[in-house]
Amino acid sequence: MHIHPLITDSETLAQLCERLSRSPFIAVDTEFMRENSYWPDLCLIQIADEAEAAAIDPKADGMDLTPLLNLLVNNEDVLKVFHAGGQDIEIVHNLTGKTPHPLFDTQIAAMALGQGDQVGYSNLVDSWLGITLDKGARFTDWSRRPLDKRQIEYAIGDVTHLSKIFPRMLEKLRKTGRGEWLDQEMERIAEPSNYVNEPEEVWQRVKMPSRKPEVLGRLKALAAWREREAQNKNLPRGRIVKDETLADLAAHPPKVQSDLARVRGLSGSWAGNDIGSRMMAALEAAKPLPAAEMPSRDDRKPGLGREGALVADLLKLLLKIRARDANVAPRLLARTEELEMLAAGNRKNLQILEGWRFEQFGSDALALVEGRLAFAVRHGKLVMTRAENDRVENDEES
Repeated sequence: MHIHPLITDSETLAQLCERLSRSPFIAVDTEFMRENSYWPDLCLIQIADEAEAAAIDPKADGMDLTPLLNLLVNNEDVLKVFHAGGQDIEIVHNLTGKTPHPLFDTQIAAMALGQGDQVGYSNLVDSWLGITLDKGARFTDWSRRPLDKRQIEYAIGDVTHLSKIFPRMLEKLRKTGRGEWLDQEMERIAEPSNYVNEPEEVWQRVKMPSRKPEVLGRLKALAAWREREAQNKNLPRGRIVKDETLADLAAHPPKVQSDLARVRGLSGSWAGNDIGSRMMAALEAAKPLPAAEMPSRDDRKPGLGREGALVADLLKLLLKIRARDANVAPRLLARTEELEMLAAGNRKNLQILEGWRFEQFGSDALALVEGRLAFAVRHGKLVMTRAENDRVENDEES
């Protein structure tokens, strides 16, 4: 494989992208910093196919990333391969409003091949290539210039290894017949709406014990105000106001701006400055949260009750058994919230009751909640048995 020197000019980048546009797939990775900003600061982009690899400096003077971004989001003939690519995809979405497509995530593929729920990149490289990665440059400051040789070699290694792993992984998926299992998952992570932070929705991430509509309405308004402030100032949202302070303000709102001087977690200057004034305006405009937006009472558990919670626990046990038997990560077969919805009696819009998930797990899960499946121990191993002809006797009859 030919490794290019660090690309710092637009013409060389355009030529590289022209060649890569004829490849069946490209491996992609990024290095970025976001500790001190709201928006991730893109510092380096690495890209490779089976023949060549390069690192691209987006901070180089006059660098035009348009050919690369077009390759990622507009070329449907080239598969884009990432590992745990959520944050990389987010960066591309921030720059273009689109996501790379079509795409393949090796972390998700590893789930289908029995390598665990969230296998790390170094473990993936070790298991597929027998290479132990040097992690020395992992936490380097990628924003500082110039980048040294060790940093660049470390960064390019991420995509050169990935370009070797992907074909092997794809071949194994084909042999096991599990390639189609991943199509839905890959489309899910490519959905652009996953990477949009809507200010009106972020309140749901803030822990708030109260269920009073007026309190939650204030929390929603404050969280939306904070998100916009963070975006406009390009600061982490916690640098504006921490979650616990936001929750306290929603529960115990100040009557006038001067009261902000007594709020723990806020600077005393907020009692008279512009940011304090904007926050007070957000509070004053807050309306009680509508009933349709109220969160469920038990952390997304849809009215399970005591018996329903026991059923959900049985479904989780069944999931472990089926995942073990199929040698896949449990999370690929089903998510906890779906098991809880099934235990609560919901049968609509559940992925586990559709397609390959129904065949591999959903059919048995449905049989379990309907009393047609039971647990048993055979030769010291926990298994499932069909119970169509069994009848559970009432306590009074036993």
